Amino acid sequence: MSAEKRNALGRGLSALLNDSENVQPNKNNASLGSEVGNLGSVNEIKLSEIEVNPFQPRTDFDEQALLELADSIKLQGLIQPITVRRVNAHSYQLISGERRLRASKLAGLTQVPAYVRTANDQQMLEMALIENIQRENLNAIEVALSFQRMIEECSLKQEELGERVSKNRSTVTNYLRLLKLPPSIQASIRDGQLSMGHAKALITIEDPSKQIYIHQHIINQGLSVRKTEEMVRDLQKPSVKKEGKQPEPISFQIQKIQDDLASKFSTRVKLKMGSQGQGTIEIPFLSENDLNRILEMLDW
Repeated sequence: MSAEKRNALGRGLSALLNDSENVQPNKNNASLGSEVGNLGSVNEIKLSEIEVNPFQPRTDFDEQALLELADSIKLQGLIQPITVRRVNAHSYQLISGERRLRASKLAGLTQVPAYVRTANDQQMLEMALIENIQRENLNAIEVALSFQRMIEECSLKQEELGERVSKNRSTVTNYLRLLKLPPSIQASIRDGQLSMGHAKALITIEDPSKQIYIHQHIINQGLSVRKTEEMVRDLQKPSVKKEGKQPEPISFQIQKIQDDLASKFSTRVKLKMGSQGQGTIEIPFLSENDLNRILEMLDW
């Protein structure tokens, strides 16, 4: 294949379609320093020689969407090459395009067109994350976890991360703050029970037990984002301080127990402990059904 033919890949979809039949299979006995490693080159690579990217941030793939893509690939072939890095003469590691790779396997392909790049682990993580965020609509928790991983493993500041993924710093910050929410709320966001709008309202609350309290209302009553924001504002209104002695702040240990119980029962829990070790635990409920739910958790 001539250099002119290879370079046509950079001129758009029509050039790619016109030249697709002229792409030659990759030679497995080529040296690691061969031309195949150049950015922009495309090769037909056996699926059996491609391992998935261990840095892939996406964990869920819509099965129906994969089947539809597989049907399209059966008819049209894989139009958009995946991107891999070469490990050795018989092995490649996926950088981006796992959805296309999975669909190609479902379509019965034995080899796929691929761009071959040289990339270190940091570059692989960044490219996999960026492609998935821009094309696959990760759920908010997956995005947040991927952002956190890039910051920790790639030593990026939030501003630098924002530049990589074309988002401003405040957006990056809001995603990262989701990971500070109680696990039960994170699970609801991950499973689509809470929208990003609900989550933004909840992260303005500092008290985890209050977050869980409002979260329970959202789930049980189907609160809209606007109603949730109103409830948060009402909860955060400063209360009128009563004259007299104010209660002493609770210890970190008691607060931790309260938070753990609140997360377990998905409702606000209040723990009071006296100087002699005696005390009470208050578990409020929103309805008779909510009470039955709590009693079942207590094996009542």
